[in-house]
Amino acid sequence: MEHKLQNGKLLRMLVGDITKVPTDGIVNAANSALAGGGGVDGAIHRAGGPSIMQELDQIRANAGGCPTGSAVVTGAGHLPAQLVFHAVGPVYRDGKHQEHELLALCYRKCLELAEQHAVKTISFPSISTGAYRYPIRDAAQIAVCEALRHLEQPDAKVQEVVFVLFSESDYEVYSKVV
Repeated sequence: MEHKLQNGKLLRMLVGDITKVPTDGIVNAANSALAGGGGVDGAIHRAGGPSIMQELDQIRANAGGCPTGSAVVTGAGHLPAQLVFHAVGPVYRDGKHQEHELLALCYRKCLELAEQHAVKTISFPSISTGAYRYPIRDAAQIAVCEALRHLEQPDAKVQEVVFVLFSESDYEVYSKVV
C-alpha cells in the first residue's frame, strides 16, 4: 500500500523482512539494555553482523542503555541501510501507564534522529506489538499518526516512511489506519 501526501512525500506499508528493505535508516525494536533479543531485534543483529552490537557495547559503556520511549543510533553493518535506530518501546500493561505516550515518543525520537542524520527514507517495524504485547490496532494508530505528522512538516528531510510488517494480519490492521 502506498499513500502519497500532497507535498509529494510517501507513506508505504508492506509485508516482509525489514532486514531486506533498502532504506537509508532502519528502526530496530530494541530492549532498554540494548543487549539484543528475539524478533526484529534478533533478525537485525543476525543480518547486520557483529559491528552493530560492538557499537551498542560502546553506547552501553557510556550511557548504560536506552530508556523506554527513546532511541540510539548505530551503523547498519551488512544491512541495506546506512543507520539503525534502536528504539525502546513500552511493555504494554493495561494502557494506564503512559504506554501511548511512550510509544508515540519512540516514533518521534526515531524521526528526529533521522532528521539529524539527513535520512531520506526510513523503515519501521510494528514497535512493541510482539513480545511487549501492545495491542496492534492501538499501536498502528500511533505509528501511522506520528509518521504522517512528521511527513507533513514542510521542512522535514525524511521523504518516505515504510512500515514493514511481519504478517498479512498486521498489514491489514495498519492499512486500515490511513
